[in-house]
Amino acid sequence: MSLNLTIQYPDTFPDALGRTREQFEQEAKWAMAVKLFELKRLSSGMAAVLLGVDRVTFLLRLGDYGVPMIDLTEAELLSDLANA
Repeated sequence: MSLNLTIQYPDTFPDALGRTREQFEQEAKWAMAVKLFELKRLSSGMAAVLLGVDRVTFLLRLGDYGVPMIDLTEAELLSDLANA
């Protein structure tokens, strides 16, 4: 089952940002997915599904938003290294 999310915005937003309606909506969708990933609410795979892209494409685009692919604390990194 699929659900829909509807967001209302003024029709002037796309023009004000120099975007078409489709470009603005796609950018908003990406921003939402990236932020939810950054907040650790979605995995990279789940975010990719939300956007309709493959996981690698999602991960490679994170840099466009200033979000790292891997965001481990020092303790998590040391634990991973110790268990490698």
